[in-house]
Amino acid sequence: MASEMLVNHQEKAYALLKADADKILKLIKVQMDNLTMPQCPLYEEVLDTQMFGLSREIDFAVRLGLVDGSEGKALLEELERELSALHEASLRK
Repeated sequence: MASEMLVNHQEKAYALLKADADKILKLIKVQMDNLTMPQCPLYEEVLDTQMFGLSREIDFAVRLGLVDGSEGKALLEELERELSALHEASLRK
């Protein structure tokens, strides 16, 4: 029973982190489509702040034992790849 609860908490923690990563990606997409260009300091400030916040969330979840360190790192790397692809696409417009 206790191990089932731990697994449930681990799955929920990862799902919440993934949702936060998706929110960052959506925020940046909206910002790039409607507000600013990637070279804008505001764009970079929002991106840096959001990525830092997510990395702290992941570190906290790892320290609690809710997320494996490699899973957390993979989540950040996936988001960075998606943001990089989005940035590249915006430059080609």
